[in-house]
This record gives sequence, structure tokens and C-alpha cells, in this order.
Amino acid sequence: MTLTLMIQGTTSDAGKSVTVAGLCRVFKRRGLRVAPFKPQNMALNSAVTIEGGEIGRAQAVQAQACGLAPHTDMNPVLLKPNSDTGAQVIIHGKALSNMEAQDYHAYKKRAMSAVLESHKRLCEQYEVVVVEGAGSPAEINLRANDIANMGFAEAVDCPVVIVADIDRGGVFAHLVGTLDLLSATEQARVKGFIINRFRGDISLLQSGLDWLEERTAKKVLGVVPYIHDLHLEAEDAIDSRQQLEEKVIKVVVPVLTRISNHTDFDVLRLHPQVDLCFIGKGESIPPCDLIIIPGSKSTRRDLDYLRSNNWDADINKHLRYGGKVLGICGGFQMLGKAIHDPQGIEGDAGSSQGLGFLEMETTIGSDKTLRQVNGQLNTSKAKISGYEIHAGISSGPALDKPFANLGSHSDGCLSDDGQIIGSYLHGLFDESETRNELLAWAGIAHVEALDYAAIIESNIDRLADCFEQHLNIAELLKP
Repeated sequence: MTLTLMIQGTTSDAGKSVTVAGLCRVFKRRGLRVAPFKPQNMALNSAVTIEGGEIGRAQAVQAQACGLAPHTDMNPVLLKPNSDTGAQVIIHGKALSNMEAQDYHAYKKRAMSAVLESHKRLCEQYEVVVVEGAGSPAEINLRANDIANMGFAEAVDCPVVIVADIDRGGVFAHLVGTLDLLSATEQARVKGFIINRFRGDISLLQSGLDWLEERTAKKVLGVVPYIHDLHLEAEDAIDSRQQLEEKVIKVVVPVLTRISNHTDFDVLRLHPQVDLCFIGKGESIPPCDLIIIPGSKSTRRDLDYLRSNNWDADINKHLRYGGKVLGICGGFQMLGKAIHDPQGIEGDAGSSQGLGFLEMETTIGSDKTLRQVNGQLNTSKAKISGYEIHAGISSGPALDKPFANLGSHSDGCLSDDGQIIGSYLHGLFDESETRNELLAWAGIAHVEALDYAAIIESNIDRLADCFEQHLNIAELLKP
């Protein structure tokens, strides 16, 4: 019998993704065959699996914690928002269509079939499946046909643990209120609570824990201390923790409204020589060495947004003063002469004038490119790897000087003056050889080594060590 254990949260960002990752590593250490699962994910950070499917980035990290390659069954339904009311719906790794919220609500019963199929396949292969919920199970307006939280738990009859973030304040109200808003059968399957990100003397919390257990008749399965400088790739939120050390170069990333895969820049934030700065609405791009235009789920709308903030003028000024610009995926498309979306794949059908820095145009089509790639930089033969997630095809003279050779095809371009690079590859900076080349291009004379893969592994282990000490693992493993 496979144990399915579901981790739900009182709010978004309560710590569900991190809790699942940590528990996956704990269970793996104990010799259990364990896999992560998230029935429905809404995020613009995604990963490409070996078989060419698209899943949430958090599930790829959780798979790493299990010692597994990511698979589409780990996240059968992925929603990628492309407006305030609509999203691209991805089922078993492949884009189905764009749907407005009301249409998707009606589609949920069919989506549940995909969820249960994937869960069944995982249960046939693994001893433990650790499930991550979405948002909060107490969102009353989303309860009907729910597939992400208690709707799934009820369908597969699994126990649930509820996580709350005490660092936000109001943790007892969050937990008691969430439990009270559940139905009687849903309350019965809640085996206990985890309180996350606690700072201070645990003895001062004890009276509250005693009250909580008496009030709810549920166990507190552990209080997880605040883990300083923990780094795991985020499901959605941008990590904008301030960097205080003096750096060699400054890199600026303008945050677009539908920025996708901002985890591309996590490694830069950790690099000892890089001052990475995200800027938002109403802010000007400050003097810097490198501007990176990130990917976007709605490229033409975000191009308009970029212009509305006057960032196009900032980029022009930056280039006049000899600065470097890197465009990734949608950001690469923006650097060209025009972007065409005749079928309205990413929004309203039509065309937009690009920033005009590269002699190329892009046409958005219904076929989505999803693949992991490996190759070499054309300038230095340095090793490059990454993954492609895009619906556009670019063409034009600028591509005659490609950025990389990926074997079956070339990628991106390097401008004639050497100031601009465009690439479709996400994860560009993860590979050390490419990262070193790009940082040298941006202005670092002697690039320090950084083992990003080792940093991720170390942080997963830190998390698991903490859970071993502060959580009741034996209770969590009970059916």
C-alpha cells in the first residue's frame, strides 16, 4: 500500500513547497521510494521534463529531493496565467488551450480525471507520495469541483497536514479559522499542524501550542525554526532579499507583469561577484553593467508594459554608454523588429513593434517548443545547457550570428557590436562554463567559481536536517 500524505497551507507561501521538498528528502534518507505530487499548480515558473512536458518548477525541485528526474505525472495540471482572468491550461505536460476562469471552473471535472490518472501511476511505482496543495483549502469560492486541496484529498482518501507561517503573524487564527471552514469529513482527515518559520524561544510558544491542540483536538506535529539564507527555487514569488556585500558588477532585471521563469536568475543572486537587482513599476533602470530582459507569458502586453515604464529609453541609454543587454525567451523576442501573434495565442491577435535592437521578427504560433538542450557557445565552445519553453519562431539576419550551437539547431544571436545577446534558453546561468562566459562578457575580469547544483543539494539537506530534528516524522508516516 502506498502512503499518500497531503500538505496543505493556510495561505499561499505558507511553506507548502518547502515542506514537501524537505519531507521528500527525509523519506528518501530512510530508504523509502518517494515521489512528489501537486494536482494543480498555478505558476509562471516551470520546468521541462526529459520527455518534453511542462510542469511547475517547485515539483522539479521536489523531484530532486527524491533523487528523481522530473516527470509530468508529478504535476498533471499546470495553469500559466496570461491575464488577470485567464490562463494557459497544461494537462500532462502539454498545452491544451487558453481558458478564462469561468471556463476552467467548468472544465475541472475533466481535469480531475487527469489528476487521478497521474496519482494512480505514481502509487504503482512509489511507497510514499507527498502531495502539495495550492493556496488554501478554505477558499470558499473555489470549493466546488476542487481538485487542488480537499477535493483531491477526499477523492483519494488521504491524510492532510496543514502548514501555517508564524512569521506572518496570526498563526493561531489562520489554523483554527482554516479548520473551522472545512466540512466535517475534511476536518476528520486533518492529522495535525506544522508551524513554519518560528523565531525565538520555543518555550514562549508552548502555551499557545497547548491551547491549539485542546481547541482543535489536532496534534502540532512540529514547529520549524526560521532557516536563514535557505535557498530553494521558488514556485512563484521573486526573492528580492537585499544584498549588502560589495560586488564587481551590477545586473538589473525589470519585473514584467507576466514574468516567467525568474528562477533563471537565482544563481546570479547567489554569486559572490554579482549585485542582482529586480526593479518594478515606476522605477527607472539604474546605472549597471548588464540588463536582462526576462521571459514573459504575454510578450506583447509586457512589451507595452516595458514601454509604459520608460524602460525602453533606459535600455537605449544603457547601450549608448557601452552596457550589455541579454534577452531571454520573451525578452529575446522583444529585442527584434516586430512580434506577430495572428492567432491570439498570448492575448489579442495582432502585431507589435519590437525594441528594434536586432534584425529579426517573431511569429507566435500554436505549437509550443518544449525541450531540454545541450550544446556549445559559438564564440568559445563553452558547454551550454538549458531548456526551451516558447511558442514563437524567430527569423531574420540577426540569427546568422547565433549565440549557441545545440546540435540539431542553433539558438539566439549575438549582435555585431557584441553588446546584445538573445537566447531562447532558460537556465542559462546554471551551467558553470556558460555562466562564467556571460559574466566575463558583462564585465568581470576574473570570475569566481560557484557550484550551483551543490548549493541546491546542500540546502535540501539543511531543510531535511531541520525537519528530522523538529518534526514528528514517525507520526507523519502513519497511514
